[in-house]
Order: sequence, then structure tokens, then C-alpha cells
Amino acid sequence: MSASDLKSSVLQPDAGSGSVPVAETVPRWNVEQIVTQLRAQRVLWRDAHHRPREGAGREFPSPEALRKIALGLRGALFPMRLGPADLRQEGEDFYVGHTLEGALNELLEQVRLELRGVAAASDDFAGADRRAIQVVQSFAADLPAVRAALDQDVEAAYAGDPAAHSVDEVLLCYPGTVAIIHHRLAHRLYGLGVPMVARMFSEIAHSETGIDIHPGATIGARFFIDHGTGVVIGETAVIGERVRLYQAVTLGARSFPAGPDGELQKGNARHPIVEDDVVIYAGATILGRVTIGRGSTIGGNVWLTRSVPPGSQITQAQSQHGS
Repeated sequence: MSASDLKSSVLQPDAGSGSVPVAETVPRWNVEQIVTQLRAQRVLWRDAHHRPREGAGREFPSPEALRKIALGLRGALFPMRLGPADLRQEGEDFYVGHTLEGALNELLEQVRLELRGVAAASDDFAGADRRAIQVVQSFAADLPAVRAALDQDVEAAYAGDPAAHSVDEVLLCYPGTVAIIHHRLAHRLYGLGVPMVARMFSEIAHSETGIDIHPGATIGARFFIDHGTGVVIGETAVIGERVRLYQAVTLGARSFPAGPDGELQKGNARHPIVEDDVVIYAGATILGRVTIGRGSTIGGNVWLTRSVPPGSQITQAQSQHGS
């Protein structure tokens, strides 16, 4: 029986099992009509946002491309642990060089797309292309410093977790390590003026780990997130050195002031400042531009909307009566 015969055939009831639903034809989905309707909706959106209707190429960075870039950068930073399974030490430099060349070239294209989008109003695409090269050159030059910072983070995680048997286990197994690798890369891109690419880098780690760190957040040395799922760190949060967070901690904003036109004001400092040597236990929520003083311990499930002095020990009961 041919394929066309199959499409038009009728499925007969099974004589031994009673009635069976009969499918006379393969169902049709009216795809042509749906395509037309989707095109009309795209045109409405593009007109509303003053975008070209046709003739334009891709306007924005690609999540798929950035995921590939991120994996390449992770391998280049830690080749013998996050690189290919068959890599040997004598081939490390070749692998790192080859991987970096490809990842940075692909990153340049994604950065160029973001900057060209910003430049569209002025039509200064040549300037955007030059700026893209400068951004990626600066980012590349920072990679040794990123590796040095990550080494400290991994050491801090090993020192702070009695369940960790080695620094290698921390790097290979801990979701907090994936999150901080992506953050230290994304934070540099954010500072270089490509916030969309930076945010996409962060969201790759978020989707892998359940840890949501905005690339604008400033995080000091020897940072450790234990367990990690559900951690949220907002854009303007400032975290000092040797800080440890547990799962489901939120460093968030308390309110979102609106401007005269009713739209939310963006860019205000609205997230907590966490000073050096602070420990924040699971489920704690700290909101607003408050300061958690150096050496403080914030207990599990605490809800805190006020500053606390250095050396504070805040429990759930204290936070309920003192927020």
C-alpha cells in the first residue's frame, strides 16, 4: 500500500474488541491560514515598535549561539576539567587557543547584533561594528583575571562545605560554580555596555542551575552558593568578599517607583548591600537598599527589610518583630 493509500484509508473496527474510533483521513491543520495570521501579527508588532517589515536580517543576539559560546569559554577557562573528555595536558594550549578563537569570533557577531540594534536610530552601523571589536577585545583581555577570581570562588566553596571532597568536585558538580562562572563573564560584558548579551549569558546558567544572578550585580571574591536552587540576586545588589548563600535566598527590591508617566524608573539602586564575611541561610529574603553589616549571620526563612549592623545574628523571630 502506498503512502497516499494510507492517508486516505479507513481504520476498520477490530472485530474482536468491539468499536474502535474510525479515522477517515489524516487531520489537516490549516497551516496556510495560520501562517498568514502570524505574518499579520508580526507586521502589527513591527509597526508598533518601528521595526522594518522586510529586508532585514537577524536583529538580536541568538540564545543558541551564546550557549555554544558559553560552553567554549567554560572549556577554555578550565580545559582539563570542563574541556573535552579526551584532552591531554600537552594539548591544552592548542585547545584553549583554538577554542578561544572560535568563541570570541562568534561572540563578536552577537555583540555586533546588539550594538547595531542600539545604533539603528542613528544609522551608525560602522561605529557599532568598531565598538563591538573593542568590547570583545576588552572582554578577552579580562579572561585571565576571570580565571583567577573563579579559582578563589572554588577554593571558598571547598573550604566552606564539609561535603566537598576536592576542589575538582566543586568545579565539576556544584551548580553554584556554574552560576558564578557565568556571572563573572556576564558581569564583564554588562560593564562593557552589552546588557542583552550579558543577560543571556546569565540566563543560560539560570536555566541549568535554578540560580538567577543579574549580570549587573557586583560580587566580591571567594563567593560561595551552597546547594543554590532558587537563589535570586538583583541587578544593583553589592556583595562583599567571603560571602556564603544557601538555597532559596533572595536579594531583591522592595518597591518599584514610577515616574511621572507611570512607567517604572529603571537603574535605581534598589537591592541589598551585603558586606564581607556574611552568611545567609536557606529561604532568607532581604529586600530593598539595606545593608547587612560585616560578619553578620542571617537565619533561615528570615524576611528582612531593614539594615543590620556588623556582627548581627538575625533569626526568623527577630526579623518578624523588627522589620
